[in-house]
Parts: sequence; C-alpha cells; structure tokens
Amino acid sequence: MLWLGVSSFKTNFEIETSPFALPAVWQFQNYVSAISVSGLHQFFFNSIIVAAIATSFNLLVTSMGSFVIAREKFAMRKTLFTIITAGVLIPIVSFMVPYYTLITRLGIYDTLLALIITYAAINIPISTFLISSFMTSIPKELEDSAEIDGCSFVQRYWNIIMPLSRPGLVTAGTFSFIYCWNEFIYALLLTSSRSARTVQLAIRFFTSQFRTDYAGMFAAIVLTMIPTIAVYIFFHDKIISGLTAGAVKG
Repeated sequence: MLWLGVSSFKTNFEIETSPFALPAVWQFQNYVSAISVSGLHQFFFNSIIVAAIATSFNLLVTSMGSFVIAREKFAMRKTLFTIITAGVLIPIVSFMVPYYTLITRLGIYDTLLALIITYAAINIPISTFLISSFMTSIPKELEDSAEIDGCSFVQRYWNIIMPLSRPGLVTAGTFSFIYCWNEFIYALLLTSSRSARTVQLAIRFFTSQFRTDYAGMFAAIVLTMIPTIAVYIFFHDKIISGLTAGAVKG
C-alpha cells in the first residue's frame, strides 16, 4: 500500500524506470487526471448507492432469518442453518450463469438494481452466519422477560434482539459493504454502460491495447481504497466484537 501510494505521485516514466524510488516531483495532478479521464465521480456515486442499498437490504433479510434460526426452536433448524451458510463454500463465479439469466429475464440488465439484488443475495450466507452466531450468544432470559411483559414476536425481534445484536450487524454490514465496493466480476457481467457501472470498472479506462497509464491507474486505485479503509477504521472495534461473539457462547 505504501508503494502504491508513493507511485501514485510519480510520472509514468519514473514508475517504469525507478519503481522503488521517491518521485522527483510529486505529481498531485495525477489525481485530477484520474477523475477527469475515467469519470470517477460518477462511478463513485454508483458504488455508494449500490453498496449502501445492497448492504441495508441484506442486513434486513438476514437479521430476520438469523433471529428465527438463533432464537426459535423448530424442526430442521440446524439443517436450515447449514444449507444457508453452506453458500460460503461455493465459488462465487459458479453463480454467474444463473444470475445473468435471472437478471436478463427480469428485464433489469444494465441497471443499478441488478447489482443491488445480486450483491444482497451473494452476501446472505456470510451475513447469516455472523448475525446468527451473535444472536445465539444473547441470554435467553432477556427475551423471556420481554415476552412475559407482553412483547410480541416482532417486538422482541425489533426492540430486544436487534439493539443487542448491533456488533454482529455492524460486522456483517462491514463485510457486505466492502464486498459490494470491491466487486468486479458481476459489475462487469451485469452492466454495459457507464451510467450503471461501479468504481472498480473505472480502473480499466487506464489500460489500452498498447499503453497503460500507470500513474493515473495508481491514483484511481488509491481513491477507490479510501472508503473501505475508512469504514474498517471506524467500525473495527465492533467488527472484532462481532467476530468473537460466537466463540464465547454459541
């Protein structure tokens, strides 16, 4: 990362001839060029919309499913949990044909909605695993007391379990957001116009058949890394808490 950051301030000649040396003159213009050449601001906006909505929808669906799996007793509960979370073992690329077929038949190809639905679905297994593991560690007595006080099923979910599961939700949400932001394959597969493409695809504009603008590319990569690094730094305490919750009691 340090090398990438330093290289983003070099000229293409310096990168090719002296890749490990400091720049003779720090080229801040590389960042201006990176934005103007690739239209990075539009891709940034698309990525923020897709990542935010997909993550929110994913957390809503998986938190409800995790609540039932972790807090309710019913037949085949563990089997259902295993089936859902087994999705983390399946390579993401194996779903390319089914997702492409579904998206085209729904008539939403080359739209942000196509990416939102796809990303939200892909992250269901890992989010269910993280959130349900945290919900399992919450003492049952808290929910029993709320039930005695007259709380309904939905009230117990929304007013009791959800606030107590905040570290697990933040952990799952962070993983989901970072995946949505960094994803490349499905963004390339399900979109074809600049109006629907995300920030990772902007990096391709710096490479042509005969030439690569390394300085602009490195500057663009640094800019695309900033949001994910900021999200992790801001939520890292809750991420660690969420990841270790299931190891304490589960």
